Amino acid sequence: MRSLAGEVFLLQLAVVVLLVAAALVALVVQARRDSTADAQHRTLAAAQTFANAPGVLTALDRPDPTAVLQPRAEAARKASGVDAIIVYRLDGVTLTHSDPSQIGKHVIGPFAEAAGGKAFTRTFEGALGLSVISVVPVKDADGSVVAIVSSPVRVAKVQDVVDQQMPVLFGSAAGALALAAGGAGLVSRRLRRQTHGLGPAEMTRMYEHHDAVLHAVREGVLIIGGDGRVLLANDEARRLLDLPADANRRHVTGLGLKADVAELLTSDRTATDEVHLAADRLLAVNKRPTAPYGPTSSVVTLRDTTELRALSSRAETARERLQLIYDAGVRIGTTLDVTRTTEELAEAAVPRFADVVTVELLDPVLRGEEPPEASTEMRRTAAVGREGDASLYPVGQLIRFVPTHPNAVGVASGRSVLETALAASDGWRAQDPERARRVLDRGIHSLIAVPLQARGVVLGVANFWRANASPPFEEDDVSFAEELAARAAVCIDNARRYTREHTLAVTLQRSLLPRELPEQTALEVAYRYLPARAGVSGDWFDVIPLSGTRVALVVGDVVGHGLHAAATMGRLRTAVHNFSALDLPPDELLDRLDELVAHIDAGEAAAAEDGVGITGATCLYAIYDPSSGQLAAATAGHLGPTVVRPDGTVAFPQVPISPPLGLNVGLPFESAELTLPEGSRLVLYTNGLVEDRDRDIDDGLALLRDALAGPDRTPETTCAAVIEAMLPTRPTDDIALLVARTRRLDPAHIAEWDVPHDPAAVASVRTACVRRLADWGLEQIAFSTELILSELITNAIRYGAEPITVRLLRDHTLICEVCDGSSTSPRLRRAKATDEGGRGLFLVAQFAERWGTRYTPTGKVIWAEQALHDGATPAAEGLDEILSGQ
Repeated sequence: MRSLAGEVFLLQLAVVVLLVAAALVALVVQARRDSTADAQHRTLAAAQTFANAPGVLTALDRPDPTAVLQPRAEAARKASGVDAIIVYRLDGVTLTHSDPSQIGKHVIGPFAEAAGGKAFTRTFEGALGLSVISVVPVKDADGSVVAIVSSPVRVAKVQDVVDQQMPVLFGSAAGALALAAGGAGLVSRRLRRQTHGLGPAEMTRMYEHHDAVLHAVREGVLIIGGDGRVLLANDEARRLLDLPADANRRHVTGLGLKADVAELLTSDRTATDEVHLAADRLLAVNKRPTAPYGPTSSVVTLRDTTELRALSSRAETARERLQLIYDAGVRIGTTLDVTRTTEELAEAAVPRFADVVTVELLDPVLRGEEPPEASTEMRRTAAVGREGDASLYPVGQLIRFVPTHPNAVGVASGRSVLETALAASDGWRAQDPERARRVLDRGIHSLIAVPLQARGVVLGVANFWRANASPPFEEDDVSFAEELAARAAVCIDNARRYTREHTLAVTLQRSLLPRELPEQTALEVAYRYLPARAGVSGDWFDVIPLSGTRVALVVGDVVGHGLHAAATMGRLRTAVHNFSALDLPPDELLDRLDELVAHIDAGEAAAAEDGVGITGATCLYAIYDPSSGQLAAATAGHLGPTVVRPDGTVAFPQVPISPPLGLNVGLPFESAELTLPEGSRLVLYTNGLVEDRDRDIDDGLALLRDALAGPDRTPETTCAAVIEAMLPTRPTDDIALLVARTRRLDPAHIAEWDVPHDPAAVASVRTACVRRLADWGLEQIAFSTELILSELITNAIRYGAEPITVRLLRDHTLICEVCDGSSTSPRLRRAKATDEGGRGLFLVAQFAERWGTRYTPTGKVIWAEQALHDGATPAAEGLDEILSGQ
């Protein structure tokens, strides 16, 4: 009972007793009141009902009203539950009564009020106890009172009602006492759990200590509720945070704290020695949740660490420097371009370390070469922070630094140079006093010049400048600038070495590609060649004039990149030129080229350490004949040609598919032939045009069809349109594009004769040829042409087989062709002095610019070309000298 729970139990017991007594009194009073009110209502209702019942007035007018009214009164009494319903005449004679012996007797009572026409109810104490009677007048039609009806009833005893309620009352009291005892026990257990078994004395002592600590400790303490309101703040917390006097129960955001401090106090996260600035104080904040030791809230402690501000500032600077080094490592060297790498260095340092950064490199570095020695002559490649500032040297300018300039000193010594005050640096000002004055006027006041060194070689200098309100550079800044420059120097050197290799590969590749297109009249040709940005590849193209005004078009691709691919491409192009000189059809030429590649591949694979030679090559070879408009094409693993007809429609002719070169699968190559209308455009290309990492070949061909379709265009404009429509943003492979518009040889410039297999026919054919030359106005070469034709026709008749034909083609040269059905080929040789023959082909070679043999499916053609201008061939007068010299 001496505990807090016992005191609470005693208080609850007293309250229960008082409540039971009050309930008993209230029950008695309420029972009396309810019984009296019920009796009054019941008697009044019974009396009024009977007085106004139908037939009462009629019964009163009869000689014996009792006989009629008495039964009705008894029935009404029983129905209403009253003691009696009594009817009196105005003279007091009883007409009805519950006791029949009282009928007819004269009664005297307080009925004067009812006789006056007013009903009333009275409570009286009778012989049977407390009773209630109601009296109601009976009125006739004119409103006069003719009789009186009274209805008495005895009020039930209050004690009976109380006796009925006492068990309930005392049961409720017992339940209340039991509930109070149980509640006291629960409260006692909860208090002991919450106070950890401490009694009132211990709790009082603990509160006193708690209060003393909160006010005396020199560390701020806050308790923040789960809703963000301040539940407790000690004196030190109020001082450190400058809290108002009414801070308790106010929300944290309404106390005028800084945003970061308010966010920490209202958040759910914990904090350990987080440093925050509050007014002019630097506070170390710790925050922990109170759970499970209390309700949902958090306790915050604050320590004034203003003296640690300088240390914290240095730590933050170091953190920022580490982050900048990391960011620079990610940003610098994203490309293998020397100039772009210097720009990335400048962009990484501005404005987080310097206000302006400029970079100068030695000229050999920009060309991909390794500088032979350090030099003070450098070219500015990057300037970030003061774009358009005329006080600084512009990007691209070659600068010759004086020996006293920080850049020259840094290059000579290989060490960084710090100028904390440029205004006092005579060596820096000596470079250009007027420009130095403008630089100082622009607010630039401090400089660090760091040599860019990689593998012991100085590549250039990086200059870090600070201006205006930025603090001057210090010694600590030099090491950071050197770290930044060292990372950039490695990337610059890698870009330089790549530039050198790329330049060598591109130079080699361009030297192996045709520098100008050969003169020919069969095709109007234009081309585009675009090397990949990431490195050269083995793509090539060629236009090769053949005999009989024909032209060969070649497009090829060697798999791989770099110098090896470019060198292999040069070997294959030379081989194609050599095989073309044999006038081989496309399928035979590819067959020989395939054998050559397989042979080269086997030799290189044996010599290479990794056993890898040519990894693959593709080629498309096509021959166009302007005299017939026929195109013969064969492909070795390459994309077929595309034809744009004169009406603008685009077609992809089907060319038999053959494997790439060098696979040596033993299958013959096949060619396709088609006739092209004059004015058609023949488009040949490598896969770099239609294939890319962002699109597949089907999409590329559809895009090419759209680019080629439309009105007639020259080959040059066609090339431009195709490249504009299809060039990838960053090509990953070389692109070779060849567009040729076909022409037809004028039929009037073609003459053809069939020659009988008879030596006598030579003269008539020769005469016909001379006449045609006269028609063409070529009399100046008639003699040499007669000589050539005589020799070739005679050889065909003597050594060849039928059919024999002669054809003259007039182009920019005169071409004589003799065709026969034999596959034997003549051979030029020097005849002996005793030989009677063997000098005919020698004469042909002397009078013709070129001559040769090509094979056809039915035989061979021997041809000879003569220039049309005067003096191109020997005159007839010199024939004897030629023969005697031979």
